Amino acid sequence: MFTPDRPFSSFAVPDVGEAATFYRDTLGLAVTEYEEMGGGFTIALPGGGHVFVYPKPDHQPAVFTVLNFDVDDVDAAVDDLNSRGVVTKIYTDPDYGTDEKGISRGFEGGPDIAWFRDPAGNVIAVGRMDPRMMGG
Repeated sequence: MFTPDRPFSSFAVPDVGEAATFYRDTLGLAVTEYEEMGGGFTIALPGGGHVFVYPKPDHQPAVFTVLNFDVDDVDAAVDDLNSRGVVTKIYTDPDYGTDEKGISRGFEGGPDIAWFRDPAGNVIAVGRMDPRMMGG
């Protein structure tokens, strides 16, 4: 019987060591690495839940956002990420309306949000999210 009571998300990277270092050391998240299952790792999410990251040698970066972080102050979060060496201005297309920090401010009625990439090229977002996006 299908019982959806323990969901989690996952995505791939070509180099789990490099990715684990980024998520643990650069972003400050709790990471648990596994030798089994090809050497993947889990990211413990501060609000609960986790994401499983697995190796895929022929990985192609996701062209969409694979992980979002809701923050109280987008500017402060972007400044902090930039100080850690994370580039948040990854979209220059005027359609996204990003400013010099890479923050899209309320584009099409959406949240103030900025995107960046992990070492595998997957897109991550930081923003002041609408509570409805998180089930609220």
